[in-house]
Amino acid sequence: MRISPGPLLRRAMVGVFALAAIWTPGGTATAGPPADPAKESERLAFAQRYRALQHGGIVRAANASISCRTTLGTCADIRQGQNLVTATGGTRAAANGDLDMFYVDVDSDPNTYNSSRAEVRVPKGGRVTYARLYWGGNLRVGEQKPPKDNGRVLIAEPGGQYKELLADSVVGHRVAHGADAFQASADVTSLVRDSGSGLYTVAQVNVAMGRSAAGAWGGWTLVVAYENAAEPLRHLVVWDGFEALGDRKGDGSLVRLAELPFPAGANGRAGLVAYNGDRGSVGDSLTVSVAGRATALTDAVNPVDDVLNSTIDGAVSERVPAYANTLGYDSDVFELGTALRSGGDQLAFRLVSQRDAAWAGALFVAVDARQ
Repeated sequence: MRISPGPLLRRAMVGVFALAAIWTPGGTATAGPPADPAKESERLAFAQRYRALQHGGIVRAANASISCRTTLGTCADIRQGQNLVTATGGTRAAANGDLDMFYVDVDSDPNTYNSSRAEVRVPKGGRVTYARLYWGGNLRVGEQKPPKDNGRVLIAEPGGQYKELLADSVVGHRVAHGADAFQASADVTSLVRDSGSGLYTVAQVNVAMGRSAAGAWGGWTLVVAYENAAEPLRHLVVWDGFEALGDRKGDGSLVRLAELPFPAGANGRAGLVAYNGDRGSVGDSLTVSVAGRATALTDAVNPVDDVLNSTIDGAVSERVPAYANTLGYDSDVFELGTALRSGGDQLAFRLVSQRDAAWAGALFVAVDARQ
């Protein structure tokens, strides 16, 4: 969705979360308690979903569930990252609100109206210890989807058949900024542990098609933690929630957890899932702070001032389709790099959106542990 300036320039839309985790001797991997999946909430504060200290890491698979219609002459180019040609003959980055949007549907099943695939790539020798699927999108575009199906999708393991999957936690659902946005999630540890690496298919994500100022957007991310004796000892942590970036005043309230000790020169990655970030709409950033020193996370695909730019990037794996511009769905993995060089006991992440009417859904971190 492309937002006009004015009120947003007078009052920046700011979403913030600061996160850390702790492991104590004798500690084990933990996951958050289940909640009533029938319930919905306008706001779900970010909270720890899973934590472990083990030799291993986190991988993820992700894809969009909706894109522009192929009948549009420019759609194929936009999907591959080309700019939109304006009425005056100029160009600018394309956003979902510019386009007539329709479902991605890669399977051969006539009973599904959207489906997409992405690869889980667990390193050889790895054993899955936790896996969670996140899905979400906009219910109100040219059509209005009923929210009763927000907490339900279909998932198929590599070479397998679709299985119904129901959300096992409260579903985030908020009508705001011209959109009717939601995110749901479910534990799929047993399925991914038994099925292993390969292409997973997710279908029937409850997103609406069409065209509106709010835009059509949606997709899914599968986050997988694994153990592997050949890899370094790491803190593996997953947080999730459902935050409209702009609802809080100033820096807002912070989610504060306990310590996460890591040595100087540690390696680490952080992954973010967010909805309705528009490419070219600058003013959004993701920073990580260690001992009060903030480092902006960026890479070749995610500019420092436009991290919510409709990309699925980092820790590359196969996707079908593999669109470069996912038109409102972000699932990115960033190298923490120099942010960890001095070592520390806590990581604080801050996500800011000054122009995009965006939602944050999940954040995960894998960081070398102090031994």
